[in-house]
Amino acid sequence: MKKLTVGLFNDSFPPNIDGVANTVVNYARIIQEKYGRSVVVAPKYKNVVDDYPFKVIRYQSFPTDKTRVRYRTGNPFSINALRKVAKENLDLIHCHSPFTAAMLVRNANSHHRLPVVMTYHTKFDDDIAFTVKNKSFRKIGGKIVVSSFNYADEVWTVSNGCAKSLRALGYQGDYRVMVNGADITLDPASDEIMRQVQAQTGFNSSELVFMYCGRMQWYKGIKIILDALVKVKAAGVRFRMIFVGGGYELEDIKAYTRKVGLTTQTLFTGPIHDRALLKGYFTRADLFLFPSTYDTAGLVVMEAAACRTPSVLIKDSCASEIVTDGRNGFISEENADSFAATIQNAINDRSALAQMGERAADEVYLSWDDSVANAYKRYEEIYYEWNSFRTIRRKSLEKNDNE
Repeated sequence: MKKLTVGLFNDSFPPNIDGVANTVVNYARIIQEKYGRSVVVAPKYKNVVDDYPFKVIRYQSFPTDKTRVRYRTGNPFSINALRKVAKENLDLIHCHSPFTAAMLVRNANSHHRLPVVMTYHTKFDDDIAFTVKNKSFRKIGGKIVVSSFNYADEVWTVSNGCAKSLRALGYQGDYRVMVNGADITLDPASDEIMRQVQAQTGFNSSELVFMYCGRMQWYKGIKIILDALVKVKAAGVRFRMIFVGGGYELEDIKAYTRKVGLTTQTLFTGPIHDRALLKGYFTRADLFLFPSTYDTAGLVVMEAAACRTPSVLIKDSCASEIVTDGRNGFISEENADSFAATIQNAINDRSALAQMGERAADEVYLSWDDSVANAYKRYEEIYYEWNSFRTIRRKSLEKNDNE
């Protein structure tokens, strides 16, 4: 069977780090290692050296946000980029953003010679509603997103909840749920790493530990965590809370932590980029607290599961789709009272909690290797269906010409 050359187009890629950039890196790495050939097409950043085992095409870009996220917007009309893409002889295109990356895909695939897969990763209906106040402009933003997905030959979403978001923007076509994986492996964290975690936290080995990992921004549900922990503390439970991550609202969150009297129980580590060390933190936690309803998938929930740490999640959130309440995780209503009650219920029996962590590792966790294996299998099906259709159509046209 032919080894495919897959073009992966996205608006974010290292040095900018987010969930979608991480997805593209893992897709490209595993396709190159195990299946065929991968080519990433992404905006250019100054002084960046792409030391990857796969090809990266960088193209002209402009700064979008100098104050916070530091994204750059690529020029989808770059003649140089289009020439470079054409030389790669791609077999299939997988686009991970509906904006300038999708425009570049259309320009590079102007005669629709190649099949195009589009993945919807982010709740753009929420993003557009939050950032665009004018209703007319919101509709325009929604139409741009939907237009990109209508162009695709197959649409993927990372969860059913994410698909609902795409539907809310007006997309009416078919879609396929393709769950992303986690790059934290199931093997235990090393003794050396666990000693590092112990040294950095100073926690007693018998102490009950809760953890959150993600952007330190209020929309992730962090106030629910803090308000719930106030209630758990008032109930006489002794615990420690670890917040891993950075964000522009971090200082506000720290101030609120002081205000509600949780300073002595709480540790803010900032971002942890060392994946082995992060694995140690997940392993040290007894319970992972993730009340976000914004996130479209449960990547951090899978990472916690890899370390045998079950999660407390919000009912009907995208992250909760991969968890069965009371078996391999816990589901709460979206308020502090319910979240506190769920935490207290979870920690009532520590041995049962440990067993739940084992089931989370068996049933919730999905590796990037398995995730990309599923994706590549579908790439092959799309590629051969596409080319079979083109062959049938060509023969039909030839027959008509002969007649």
